[in-house]
Amino acid sequence: MLCLSPSRTLKSLMTCALIAFGSITHAQQVFRITAIPDESPTELARKAAPLVKYLEGKLGMKVEWTPVTDYAAAVETLVNKKIDMAWFGGFTFVQANHRSGGKVIPLVQREEDEKFRSVFITSDPAIKALADLKGKDVSFGSQSSTSGHLMPRSFLLQAGLNPDKDFKRVAFSGAHDATIAAVASGKVQAGALNISVWEKFVADKKVDTDKVRVIYTTPPYYDYNWTVHADMPAALREKLAQALLALNKGTPEGKEILELQRATRFVPTKAENYKGIEAAAVNAALL
Repeated sequence: MLCLSPSRTLKSLMTCALIAFGSITHAQQVFRITAIPDESPTELARKAAPLVKYLEGKLGMKVEWTPVTDYAAAVETLVNKKIDMAWFGGFTFVQANHRSGGKVIPLVQREEDEKFRSVFITSDPAIKALADLKGKDVSFGSQSSTSGHLMPRSFLLQAGLNPDKDFKRVAFSGAHDATIAAVASGKVQAGALNISVWEKFVADKKVDTDKVRVIYTTPPYYDYNWTVHADMPAALREKLAQALLALNKGTPEGKEILELQRATRFVPTKAENYKGIEAAAVNAALL
């Protein structure tokens, strides 16, 4: 082969460089993004569509939304570089960081994620506080959900309640909207979920607040972020971060994307922000 020839000329070296550059460009023609499936597949796809279009323009390459079946799959696809960027909860970021040996980088988070919260909801008039959940059927979201399981469990433990011992039954709905449905239908007496999904359901009148209400809102904690693999070229990583940070509600495009992402704006983040979640996971024996 030309590139392996011992008598390479300047021309042949340039040719090799062009071939190599062409291969890299070809390999990076499609930029794939995914997200933990904390809502229905149709809702996730709806939220992703304008962001995909925006990133295509900013990155100058095709961007594809790549749904995954569960939280574990979101972690594995990024760790194994099957996708380029993932929307993680704080706990799934911690899991990916552990699985990859520290080879993932959280780029940005929503401003709201600096002080994120979970809510406990119920349709049972007799339940007025966390202590009243004892002996009840309670639903979390996914087992790997930060705001739908880990942090609610952590705050329950701090309140002296062990879900595995004190609840009649612990259920996992798989997603925040499914938790609301389970509580509203009476399948469980209470549930824990992400506050932004709850507020969206209330605003859209998708839940009857005369029947389903919040009994407890957790203290704040860091949560969601957009994460990439550390092997991503630094130039592309910087371009991506700047594209997300540049989104603002002053433009029609920015307004649509940010409202769908339930974000005021995106801000820089770092791995150290999630040390509290890592500690909570270890304390709850989930890591």
